Amino acid sequence: MSDEVNNRQEGQEASLSELLQIRRDKLAELQKQGKDPFQITKYNVTHHSNEVKDRFDELEGQTVSVAGRLMSKRGMGKAVFADLQDVGGRVQLYVRIDDVGEEALAAFKKYDIGDIVGVEGEAFRTKRGEISIKAKTVTLLAKSLLPLPEKFHGLTDRETRYRQRYVDLIMNEDVRRTFQIRTAFIKHVRKYLDDRDYLEVETPVLNTIQGGATARPFVTFHNTLGINMFMRIATELHLKRLTVGGFERVYEIGRIFRNEGMDTKHNPEFTTIELYEAYADFHDMMDIAEGILSSAAKDILGSYQVEWLGETIDLTPGWTRLTMTDVVKQYVGVDFDAVSDDEEACRAAEAAGIDLEGCERTWGTALYECFDQRVEEKLVQPTFITMYPVEVSPLTKRSPADPRLTERFELFINHAEIANAFSELNDPIDQRGRFEHEIALREAGNEEAGMMDDDFIHALEYGMPPTGGMGIGIDRAVMLLTGSDSVRDVILFPTMKPTE
Repeated sequence: MSDEVNNRQEGQEASLSELLQIRRDKLAELQKQGKDPFQITKYNVTHHSNEVKDRFDELEGQTVSVAGRLMSKRGMGKAVFADLQDVGGRVQLYVRIDDVGEEALAAFKKYDIGDIVGVEGEAFRTKRGEISIKAKTVTLLAKSLLPLPEKFHGLTDRETRYRQRYVDLIMNEDVRRTFQIRTAFIKHVRKYLDDRDYLEVETPVLNTIQGGATARPFVTFHNTLGINMFMRIATELHLKRLTVGGFERVYEIGRIFRNEGMDTKHNPEFTTIELYEAYADFHDMMDIAEGILSSAAKDILGSYQVEWLGETIDLTPGWTRLTMTDVVKQYVGVDFDAVSDDEEACRAAEAAGIDLEGCERTWGTALYECFDQRVEEKLVQPTFITMYPVEVSPLTKRSPADPRLTERFELFINHAEIANAFSELNDPIDQRGRFEHEIALREAGNEEAGMMDDDFIHALEYGMPPTGGMGIGIDRAVMLLTGSDSVRDVILFPTMKPTE
């Protein structure tokens, strides 16, 4: 590194150090004067910035009280303009010596960008036509001891944004909008299901066995019981127990934990909505998935058309529904309906260039690998893929028409899996056999395979009605609605590797 670069960096560090000290000195002086902002416990807010603007016709000339963060200041004479940012957006402040007095204006001039202030004043429109607040009193509510990122470049480094989401939210309006949409979507899902007489419930996060899905769990230790416990990888088995108990429509929105890799579509902890409806099947679940997502786009965004990952996605109801055998025949050219045994199916898949190494060589796995390796990436518009092989669907009811297949679908939008649903397996004898198969996989070294859940089998033996069940990934659905290209953009505090 050159001496010039070294000197410049040292100068910048010295400058930052000086800025930090100046802010602390200002705080110390305020405290010395008996004006410590951190001793203020409450401020009366009557309006937010967006309300002042949206309701200006009725508020013009009226006294309003707002509070928020100073984002800019202009002018240093007898009047100062400033921008205040709150949860509703930004509004301009006009602080004039004739209105607040000489002492208050002098104090305001010493406030820093980033400081939290409360302002009481009159809603008015400037000569240039900008809706503003003419301050009568300004109160410093919290001193910002760290400077905000530079105005024009903002906070742009992605890793820093994820680690310091609080600064990201201050500086980036589109980020605030993303998380407002996330909350709106979760509210929408709740209303959609509540209006259909679903009961929202809560089930355990800590379990004595792993189950309900295929994934590697996080393992913790319970000191009092002296046993290992698993953070849940799904909410499925507890929710189906409730269906056995007579709750015909239940759902849970909650955190799921899977000890897996991290990429643009995966975070070790994520949020799902799982729902179960007695006397329904996977066709009913398709209707609900389509209804939730299409109505969310229309109600929250105002349109069925969304832009995501470089594609225009059309969420207008009436989504495509295809069986896995049909879509594999269409895209890969292998007709699995025409082959009857495992060996013939595997030969056909390998002839089409499908890698079957490392998996069971069966008709079902050959079909699934054809889809997984060659078809999924081609599904851009909303598409329900139905009738999955039994080998990859251990909790799903077999198809009466073809016992090699199950009544299951996955919803794909722009290559991403958004929802997964079944006609739930309610035969306890068949379910025990599926669990035993999972145990065999685990004994063969598959850490993601499930375990035997004897209590769940016990519950099924009391009788579970025919039931449709579904899980929707909240994070991926929000990615779709916000046009985000990484799951970390829609999780407030994504999992990050610790800094040294």
